[in-house]
Amino acid sequence: MSDKRIFRLVHAEDRRRAAQCVAEAPDGYVVTVAPPKRNLDINAALHARLGEIAARAEWAGRRWDTETWKRLMVAAWSRATGQHTLVLPAIDGHGVDIVFRRTSAMTQLEVFDLIEFINAWAAEHVPEAVTA
Repeated sequence: MSDKRIFRLVHAEDRRRAAQCVAEAPDGYVVTVAPPKRNLDINAALHARLGEIAARAEWAGRRWDTETWKRLMVAAWSRATGQHTLVLPAIDGHGVDIVFRRTSAMTQLEVFDLIEFINAWAAEHVPEAVTA
């Protein structure tokens, strides 16, 4: 067994195959069981929502692109959920940088929670907000 194997555990047969693969794995192999990462549908929903906010909302006196809104929302959601968001002096000495988790590393449940956070924020701050 030399190749990486990934099993999506959705029924008993998947679990049986995964267990068999683990039983046959050579010493030193690593097994990780983790919640699923976000998928393309969740990614599309997140970016559609952020695009809608970018088209309708202003912050700090101006409109921002989708990527900027994504960074603002992830940083705010991280603080709201007790996760670490760091504000550090920029390594080039000019200003500060905000360091937080990337959405690509989030689970599906975390992205669903982030979207709900964005919807709640938009309901209060975005004119004619549509909650998706």
